[in-house]
Amino acid sequence: MIRIRALVAAFLICLAGMVSAQDAPAQAPLLRMDFPETETIPGQPLSLRLTVLVPTFLPSPPVWPNFDAPNLMVRLPERSTGPVSERIGSETWSGVSRHYRISPLVAGQFTLPPQEVIVTWSDPATDTPVKVTLTTDPFEFTGTVPEGAEGLDPFIAATELSLTQAIDGDPAAMAAGDSFTRMVTAQLHGAPPMVLPQLLAPADLPGLAAYPEDPVLSDTDDRGVPGGTRIETVTYVAEGGGGGILPALSVDWFNTETGQVETAVAEAVEVQVAGPPPVSAEPRDWRLWAAVGLGALVVALAGAWGLRRVLPPLRRVIAARRARALASERHAWGLLHHAVSKRDRVALHPALDLWAGRVPDRDPRRDASVQAALLALGAARYGPAGGSREDSAAWADLDKALRAARRDRSQRDPGQALPPLNPTG
Repeated sequence: MIRIRALVAAFLICLAGMVSAQDAPAQAPLLRMDFPETETIPGQPLSLRLTVLVPTFLPSPPVWPNFDAPNLMVRLPERSTGPVSERIGSETWSGVSRHYRISPLVAGQFTLPPQEVIVTWSDPATDTPVKVTLTTDPFEFTGTVPEGAEGLDPFIAATELSLTQAIDGDPAAMAAGDSFTRMVTAQLHGAPPMVLPQLLAPADLPGLAAYPEDPVLSDTDDRGVPGGTRIETVTYVAEGGGGGILPALSVDWFNTETGQVETAVAEAVEVQVAGPPPVSAEPRDWRLWAAVGLGALVVALAGAWGLRRVLPPLRRVIAARRARALASERHAWGLLHHAVSKRDRVALHPALDLWAGRVPDRDPRRDASVQAALLALGAARYGPAGGSREDSAAWADLDKALRAARRDRSQRDPGQALPPLNPTG
């Protein structure tokens, strides 16, 4: 009997030890990875959650991976990181969880390799911080274009997409020197604005110069749903008679709620500029080319009768013609117009000084409108309220003021021109 009791007691002790071992958790940090879905439409996010748990506490936050990869957008939604606790065995473990939203930007298969999570936790045995590196598992997912949307380029999937257009000015009744601004806003919900293409392509209309601004992208996050706007603005300045049609805009996109391809549209803009067509800033000087051709013919005919005596004087004649052309007001104006059209601040003032030095009578730099435009250009660049839109408007005003100053000079001195290429007397 005593022997049986001893055996029973020994069995109970072993059983208690087994239960105790099962209840006691392993004293090391845990990393859990939750990635429930593995397929989505390009531009639409998949949810990934990483959770770090420790038996004590975290004296400093973990160092999380970023999962960056080509053709992949990784975002952290609002309140993406927060504390967690969990019952493990008979103990309560604490930790931190981070939520990622991963969106493939193109169709195809994606494989992300293991990533490191650096965790600093308090060792229960020594109560000192210990740093360990945990590793995620590799995982795969797929971006799939839905049926019927294979022809979209670029592929845009969202719940809402609209285009709105604002015109500042009257493009249908313009004269030389007038300007107007075309601003197009793309409003997007269900995808980030970075997936949107360029909206306002360059338009080459007679008599019209275009000054585009840099696009402005603004992101929004509506309870984890991405969205935002893309705004593009172009200022058009009339240089002379002409006009035409600025084409309508359209963006094809896939509506994830209806499963249909839809089109967002902004209307075309008609432009009419009264007056004669503009003169090229630096027109081709056919007289100079004729002189060069004539000189070449003379050289060919006179080659047998003393090429060595004819060639040096001919070179001097050509050099003199070219020097007169380069020293002309027309050439200086061409350099100034090029600097303004390219918004080249470095070349602007040297070109302006060169042109002013070749304008007879009054210095165009003292013109009130030119001075005001130069001051506005400086304020747009260095002032506290400067911006791309103010900078574009300042360049447009300067272009208008310089053209007006040159036009006034031409009206006062209509006979001013290049010296004749074949002087007599």
